[in-house]
Amino acid sequence: MPELLPWAWVLLGVAAATIGISKTALPGGSILAIALFAAVLPARTSTAAMLLLLIVGDVFALIAYRRHAHWPTLLRLAPAVVLGLLAGFAFLALAGDGAVRRAIGVILLLMIAVTLWRRYRQAKAEASGILLSTAYGTLGGFTTMVANAGGPVMSMYFLATRTPVQVFLGTSAWFFAIVNLVKVPFLAGLGLFGGHVLAMDLVLAPLVVVGALVGLRIAKRMPQQLFDRIVIVLTVLGAVYLLF
Repeated sequence: MPELLPWAWVLLGVAAATIGISKTALPGGSILAIALFAAVLPARTSTAAMLLLLIVGDVFALIAYRRHAHWPTLLRLAPAVVLGLLAGFAFLALAGDGAVRRAIGVILLLMIAVTLWRRYRQAKAEASGILLSTAYGTLGGFTTMVANAGGPVMSMYFLATRTPVQVFLGTSAWFFAIVNLVKVPFLAGLGLFGGHVLAMDLVLAPLVVVGALVGLRIAKRMPQQLFDRIVIVLTVLGAVYLLF
């Protein structure tokens, strides 16, 4: 078990609960958990520790929303996501993450600006657009491999394609459940799943479950417009965090 101060455990506990809420109610909200984990643990360790907790959250997201997924969207994104994952793995293996995170922050802010402009102009996005799915899919794969920060990227994609709340949550649930499992052998190959990481996650996992159950109650009462606004705000905060 890592030797951490009490305040550090409190931050990690809040982060674990946030992961659960983000999985069942607010996709992209896990960016707060990323910030808290990175504030307490070394960057590479935080990436590995978070991944296992994200998978716990994925289980509850699938239980709740598995029937609402839009599979043509997932299949359309798959080739670009694989490319992004491979690029992210190369970066994680060879480079530090400071410059990478700042670059992700800039990309997210640009995506937010484009999405808001399209919505303001009432330009209906074509969900089947190859350019749209390729751009977001590649960036989503890259950011989730490097920093577990793919949530905001994919949130912007689903908002750009005007995806309803339940379909948004269902498609996100399957997307990240599959992607997170694919990431495990890559990070294991880098030796990031040490015994201290597994012990820490065993302590934090129940808080992910609590957060997921709270998120389910929140999601049932949330209007589409409020949902969209919260996702955008969380993405902006995430982008600012990654920049600074």
